[in-house]
Amino acid sequence: MTETSDTRSDTGEAPEAPRSRLWRLMRYVPLIAPVLLWAVPCWILLHTGQHWPSPVAPIGTALFALGLVGMPLAMAQGHGRRQRDGAAIVGDTLLGGSWVLFTWSVLLGALLRPALAVVGVGDGQDRARIVTWAVLGTTAVLLAWGYAEARRVPRVRRLDVELPRLGAGLDGTRVALITDTHYGPLDRARWSARVCETVNGLEADLVCHTGDIADGTAERRRAQAAPLGTVRANRARVYVTGNHEYYSEAQGWVDLMDELGWEPLRNRHLLLERGGDTLVVAGVDDVTAGSSGLAGHRAHLAGALDGADPDLPVLLLAHQPKFVDRAAEHGIDLQLSGHTHGGQIWPFHHLVGLDQPALAGLSRHGTRTLLYTSRGTGFWGPPFRIFAPSEITLLVLRSPRGPAAS
Repeated sequence: MTETSDTRSDTGEAPEAPRSRLWRLMRYVPLIAPVLLWAVPCWILLHTGQHWPSPVAPIGTALFALGLVGMPLAMAQGHGRRQRDGAAIVGDTLLGGSWVLFTWSVLLGALLRPALAVVGVGDGQDRARIVTWAVLGTTAVLLAWGYAEARRVPRVRRLDVELPRLGAGLDGTRVALITDTHYGPLDRARWSARVCETVNGLEADLVCHTGDIADGTAERRRAQAAPLGTVRANRARVYVTGNHEYYSEAQGWVDLMDELGWEPLRNRHLLLERGGDTLVVAGVDDVTAGSSGLAGHRAHLAGALDGADPDLPVLLLAHQPKFVDRAAEHGIDLQLSGHTHGGQIWPFHHLVGLDQPALAGLSRHGTRTLLYTSRGTGFWGPPFRIFAPSEITLLVLRSPRGPAAS
């Protein structure tokens, strides 16, 4: 692996992308979301004809009111200036639980009750109570399953990716991808070590981390990130920043990854050479880096490719899938990204789709560029993954001019 370029200056930097529809919508979410997440299930489960015995409705309503007040307070204590991990765990868990309860209250309230009426099950009170118990049961099962999914070591997702410009000598190159590990309030040092063991078992030529290492500074999450230093690759380990690094002293994370033996590809590239052929491995800072106020941090693709032979195939690391528009303009062959978590908790993927061009898997953009979007290796915030499993990815690069590697 040969290094050929360094971080560039502001000259020629691509302008920041315009703020998306999702960003504009998110400005109002902190005001209205908690009310909807707690008030809607409260109404559907307790006050739509159930006629519960007298203690049930008042106590249930009080619990929902406590959640409505407690969740924002816990999240403010956990993710605000004080950064209290215990409060963050409580707030994040309440957020995930209320989202699932809200979703299934609406779905089963809208679908199950009319279905029960059509088939003539019970009277109005019976149907209302059946809906309540169905919602509570479904929520409990999904949260238990989602917690187990979030905390387990991800399964390995393997796929072959043919790159038309890849030389025969590079056919069979193995690229392992982890991303969005999000080390955070829940101590996952043992989980981190097991993830790294799994990656080592893949015997990859190149191991990539496409950002969002943690929630918190490098000093605070060092113990959880330390196992990344044990990752092995035949050629190189490369890393790019994600948006969450810029909430937590990004330069500290760049320095720690360098200390752990990873190559931070901050708007620069390396060359992977094998069998007489060459692959350009480039990386850019996250698209939010330019507004972070940190000197030298920005997404600068032209700088990342400066000095590279334009006839060589390019593998690009960029945290957010939406960077693929710029990648396609530059004729990138394959972009690796994370960020979306595959939605993490269904049906949140519909909101993610407002901001990103791809949710998970392999997609084509323009005439040449392929994008692989990982669902992420860890989880953000709520410790649940529901219908959006985490992954460690092994991509085997294929050349149309070379025999398939064994």
